[in-house]
Amino acid sequence: MAAKRDYYEILGVPRTASKDEIKKAYRKLAMKHHPDMNKDKTKEAEEKFKELSEAYEVLADDEKKNRYDQYGHEGVQSTFRSGGFDWSDFTHYGDISDIFGSSEGFGGSIFEQFFGGGVRRSGPREGRSLRYDIEVSLEDAAKGVEREIRVPHSVACKTCGGMGAKPGDIKSCPTCKGSGQVQRGQKRGYASFVTITACPTCRGAGKHITKPCSDCGGAGSVETTSTLQVSIPKGAEEGMRLRIRGAGEAGPNGGPSGDLYIVIHIEDHPVFDRDGRDLWVEAPITFVQAALGAEVDVPTLDGTARVTVPAGTQTGTVLRLKGKGVPDLRGHGNGDQFVKVTVVTPTKLTSEQKAMLKKLDESLGDYGKGTKRKSVFSRFGRGG
Repeated sequence: MAAKRDYYEILGVPRTASKDEIKKAYRKLAMKHHPDMNKDKTKEAEEKFKELSEAYEVLADDEKKNRYDQYGHEGVQSTFRSGGFDWSDFTHYGDISDIFGSSEGFGGSIFEQFFGGGVRRSGPREGRSLRYDIEVSLEDAAKGVEREIRVPHSVACKTCGGMGAKPGDIKSCPTCKGSGQVQRGQKRGYASFVTITACPTCRGAGKHITKPCSDCGGAGSVETTSTLQVSIPKGAEEGMRLRIRGAGEAGPNGGPSGDLYIVIHIEDHPVFDRDGRDLWVEAPITFVQAALGAEVDVPTLDGTARVTVPAGTQTGTVLRLKGKGVPDLRGHGNGDQFVKVTVVTPTKLTSEQKAMLKKLDESLGDYGKGTKRKSVFSRFGRGG
């Protein structure tokens, strides 16, 4: 599957664009790529028009836009159906209804099928998916952990089966005769147009409830809070999504429930930095240990490990602990842990210690016979 295009790129606006600029760009492109304006390439136009509308649905909504700016497409996927953006997800019809309702030639033959057609809205539909963000420690992400979460959502009313009324209390809508849509004819000069819109009486459902369900009040669903067990897998990464089917919102008109997406976030660690499967940690040592070499203990995710610091080690030297990193999600072993050595210079010395260091410095001379110590400025043509 091809990667999704950037929403800002689709609308041709910069990330700093204002709401008005985003709306203006969408209106202009919607007019250009509307299927009724591209009769010879209707299929391509429909796909382009849908892509534009998906981008606008996200960027025109402050909350969705913020999630998209922070997490990209992953951040807004849970706001759409499990199969991706659907026309029933579009909530900004009013932003462009005027350009299609008043322009000659835009009778709505395709446009109203997208936004107002009762055919798409009359039967059972899948409920909306939900997103739940969870934070785990680096240790838990590495070894895997079980977490219990509580998720508020709607479920189908058991009394009416999600229909909003008992079987005998649902009739066909008298306005649309059960079709869920109404047609309005117009004549403009020699041309005739038919506008298809959702039935205003039943709102596209095609049914009329004569007596609402006493438990859900005709909504077809009731609110509840579910307690769920979530398994965080070994090696879980930042932004990873887990899907729980059917744990989202109840589906309208008795349709199936949407899904629940668990988005994992890894807490910052006070000691380790993570790079994929590898871990990085700093190991401070004294200049004596650096000069003479030493065995030092460093922290790992499962305790401590002893590493050998070779004599003459310099600040910034990196040592590797093989297999001490984070487990691979697919079970292909562990990453490594890298230890970056930092030589710590003492800031408080006694007079005796200072004297010993001066004596050591004198004894070192020019770092050994036949070796001339060069100034750091020599490469620039200054100093010894």
